[in-house]
Amino acid sequence: MDSTSDVPVTKTMVTVQVAATVETEPLLSKGDAADDPAIWIHPTDPSQSTIIGTDKKGGLAVYDLSGKQIQYVPDGPMNNVDLRYNFMVGGRPVALVTATDRKQESIAVYQVNPITRLLENVAARAIDLDISAYGLCMYHSPISGKYYVFVNSEEGEVEQWELFDDGNGKVDGKKVRAFDVGSQTEGCVADDEFAQFYIGEEDVGIWKYGAEPEADTTRTSVDSTGPTRHLTADVEGLTLYYASDGSGFLIASSQGSNEYAVYRREGDNTYILTFEIVAGDGIDRVSNTDGIEVANVNLSSVFSAGVFVVQDGKNDGGNQNFKLVPWSTIANAGHPALAIDLSWDPRQAPVRRLLAP
Repeated sequence: MDSTSDVPVTKTMVTVQVAATVETEPLLSKGDAADDPAIWIHPTDPSQSTIIGTDKKGGLAVYDLSGKQIQYVPDGPMNNVDLRYNFMVGGRPVALVTATDRKQESIAVYQVNPITRLLENVAARAIDLDISAYGLCMYHSPISGKYYVFVNSEEGEVEQWELFDDGNGKVDGKKVRAFDVGSQTEGCVADDEFAQFYIGEEDVGIWKYGAEPEADTTRTSVDSTGPTRHLTADVEGLTLYYASDGSGFLIASSQGSNEYAVYRREGDNTYILTFEIVAGDGIDRVSNTDGIEVANVNLSSVFSAGVFVVQDGKNDGGNQNFKLVPWSTIANAGHPALAIDLSWDPRQAPVRRLLAP
């Protein structure tokens, strides 16, 4: 069952401009290669945090916050990547990283070594999917404490997989749910407090589902593409900014307009504003973005209020790369300004929050 508003929508766009302050080294792969980033927060020294980016022609690249590549994992064409903390492997908590391997049609699984900051493969086996691997995002249930991966296909199919320690210090998975969105999908994100799953149907808009494996397929339309809405196809990357008391933001890559739409995380996901990333600080403008990610953690003097990371589909410096924008730049460009909230701890176990009726 779909839930949408019957009230006509008039497109009221509030568009602001921001600039990136850091960009990563270009990928070695030419053409359309970079796709999706994840941000790993160092447990004791946030300035040592890293950006994990996919190379859909060859593997995963890991960058420090200055944009320097510190690792390349040539494990195959990885399309989307995500991570969650405190997953128990071999009796110890690790930061677990998953990605879609489009060659093997499987879920690739890694852990972050907190000393070296590098990725280590911890997959018990090839976790083969029953659909063609494309988009991916993770979910840590505030209800059961279990960890899941949502994977979707270009045909709009979605599979939800539960991840678990296989008893030998490796990670295995089992499929617990499957449904169909309707047409091509990729970008998705799960809310670990509200138990919600957002997915972009690229030509249509953003849908919100229940994230628990027992949830039905009832869904709510957050926003749609078209002249009276705030998105221009394709709808691509999605990410969440967690703030106090269940507030925060849902951010979407509006690829067709080279913009990013910001909605409230709570309630009916009311639209707030749109921003674009223009040239500045010696770094070129960003366009044709696929994946995005945000972290509201004090990472360094440059990113003291957190960082927004985007894939750049056309990098003037050569092959595709990722751009880093201070969250304070985005927040302060809004009128009124968006929240800057550093109270969220990504390693803290999710607390279940119930939406107001």
